[in-house]
Amino acid sequence: MRPEQIRNFSIIAHIDHGKSTLADQLLLKTGAISQRDFRAQVLDDMDLERERGITIKARAVAINYTLHGKTYELNLIDTPGHVDFNYEVSRSLAACEGALLLVDTTQGVQAQTVANAYLALEGDLTMIPVLNKVDMPASRLETVREEVCNTFGFTEEETIGASGKTGIGIEEILEAIVERIPSPPGDPSAPLRALIFDSHVDEFRGVVIYFRIIDGTIKTGDKFRMMQNNKTHECLEIGQFRPHRKPVAVLSTGQVGYLISNIKELKDVRIGDTITLVDRPAAEALPGYKEPKPMVYCGIFPTDNDQFENLRKALEKLSLNDSSFTYEPDANEGLGFGFLCGFLGLLHMEIIGQRLEREEDVDIVQTAPSVKYEMELRSGETITVNSPDKVPDPSTIESWREPICKVNFIIPAESIGGVMKLCQDRRGTYLRTDYLSKERTILIYEMPLAEVIIDVYDKLKSLTRGYGTMDYEIIGYREGDLVKLDVLVANDKVDALSTIVPREFAMVRGRKLVEKLKKEIDRHMFPVALQAAIGGKIVARETIPAMRKNVTAKCYGGDITRKRKLLEKQKEGKKRMKQFGQVEIPQKAFLAILSVDEE
Repeated sequence: MRPEQIRNFSIIAHIDHGKSTLADQLLLKTGAISQRDFRAQVLDDMDLERERGITIKARAVAINYTLHGKTYELNLIDTPGHVDFNYEVSRSLAACEGALLLVDTTQGVQAQTVANAYLALEGDLTMIPVLNKVDMPASRLETVREEVCNTFGFTEEETIGASGKTGIGIEEILEAIVERIPSPPGDPSAPLRALIFDSHVDEFRGVVIYFRIIDGTIKTGDKFRMMQNNKTHECLEIGQFRPHRKPVAVLSTGQVGYLISNIKELKDVRIGDTITLVDRPAAEALPGYKEPKPMVYCGIFPTDNDQFENLRKALEKLSLNDSSFTYEPDANEGLGFGFLCGFLGLLHMEIIGQRLEREEDVDIVQTAPSVKYEMELRSGETITVNSPDKVPDPSTIESWREPICKVNFIIPAESIGGVMKLCQDRRGTYLRTDYLSKERTILIYEMPLAEVIIDVYDKLKSLTRGYGTMDYEIIGYREGDLVKLDVLVANDKVDALSTIVPREFAMVRGRKLVEKLKKEIDRHMFPVALQAAIGGKIVARETIPAMRKNVTAKCYGGDITRKRKLLEKQKEGKKRMKQFGQVEIPQKAFLAILSVDEE
């Protein structure tokens, strides 16, 4: 296939605006799938994606479309919409020349619509605005068309009304892709340069590499080299997803496909690496991708310490398929050996946890999430800390700095008061208000990331009756008055329950935390003291009362001294138990930290 007849495009949109449904219709219309094989979310092949109705992993598929007697190859890369999977979107856009900007006409322009449109503009992509769900009774086609034109500078003629459910406008979209999106640049006769934009592990065939050819040609049997690690492999099979794997003999400039080479070592494949041929290598590698920076950290430990090796292998396998999370070995007094993992957000953390349990069959315990802080010590040294248990002695810390993000809320105008109060309670700094239309506004705040990741999204949804959306980006670090809040269970410090909080909220958070833990930790045969402390100062305390076994049950009638003797013996036993007894802390207790509210 010549580059002039190839079009590479993505579908970008806010979460739930109908990307996967529209992708299904494009496959159906072009004959890539038959009506018999058709099902909702064809490209979402992960159980979690189908259950939650969201896209987590980007997927590539090649379809053929004939216009004016010429056949074109359209390479569609389906992308996620949630803010936590922004990195997946940016990777997919790097393999494209154009994008369908999808907007739900029942909801209008949302926070991720704006964020993803800016990603496309940064990549110099041609955007085609598609107004989806026009068949819905609640559709506000003309109002949303005006919003899209005002926000992104399109003309009304450029917008296309469509429905991913009924197939309205699909033909018009396919024509626009061919006519408006440019063909891929590149030279088929130049040395091979192919960009790896994704990969996954096949149990029987090793690592399957997803790539886009920028220059040159590759065919089955070629020996190729990865330019970052200089390892050489033989190309056993190349092909395209249509939408299932279909082997081909050769792939050329502009095409998107997969490559199988019996690569068993997961670390041999790096997302963003360049593939070139051994006998005719390229002079320089492609720029690749910016490394994603994890924003939220949490410890992942196996429930059984014998499972540590299985957990390590599972994380290694997942990191190949999702390079935006990091992991490093960690040890914890209460939980044993595990890993400290970094994620792009809370949903990302939740998804990885669920994938470990489902796909890899590993039972895990997750600690409370934390963000990365910078600290200046009295010695003049600056350190970064991504877990509360790694915070040094408070007397050695001169100052703390915490990550700050710029948050864009797109909300109905009548919800402004409630959302502003929410932001103030979360230590937000007001920047400005922009109006999309009379009914909808963009509220812009600066807030500490630690406050955003706890529950701002959930609170926003309830304050705006589900109509509010948000998007955030990290803008840097700022000094803050923070302290480490320790939790002591039966006088033993439990590092996994420690959190970092603003000093002004420490006492309230400590009181809420011990109250919550009291409900989650089971009663023992001896009283259990729960304390929240800052350094050596106790700021809150609760006691779980002891369970009482009736040791006098077998005494009926007779002398009272026998009963007293048994009660004294029980009292001595409880005293000894209190000294040496172990308190079991369930997983629920670690998760209780998440739901501790400051209000």
